[in-house]
Amino acid sequence: MPEATASSPMPGQPLNGSDVLFSEKLWPSVWIWLIVAGLSGAGILVFAPISALAGIIAALVLAGIMTVLLLLSTPAIVVRRDSLQVGRASIPRALLGQAEAFRKDEATAERGTRLNGLAFLCIRGWIDPVVRIPVNDPEDRTPYWLTSTRRPDELLKALAAPTA
Repeated sequence: MPEATASSPMPGQPLNGSDVLFSEKLWPSVWIWLIVAGLSGAGILVFAPISALAGIIAALVLAGIMTVLLLLSTPAIVVRRDSLQVGRASIPRALLGQAEAFRKDEATAERGTRLNGLAFLCIRGWIDPVVRIPVNDPEDRTPYWLTSTRRPDELLKALAAPTA
């Protein structure tokens, strides 16, 4: 089993408003919710031959399950004065290099052809911009973190702020 390093996933700490420089939840986009509604509606079609009530119940159960799964799997990005937390992973900011933001074709390349297999990823297909955050820890094989964000400029500004 690999040894835990500074950038390995750890349970997050509760938010302390005084030292939080940036906070964002990567909520699903509207079109994801439309897909949930469509798949839930498919439950009606599957169970309608049994009864209309069974179809409606199946649709509601499917919608409930998918909603809960989407909400529970929504990661947060939190930059504090001394640490960065992306999802369940956390790392001291002192171990981070200068972050870069990518949009459109550049973001696609970062998620695809230029992606390092050892990088830590927290990307969502429904969010285009990504930010690459280098890890400068000689004991950590992770070269960088790559995360989706709807507010890349604000994230870069928070990461560039002085550490505690």
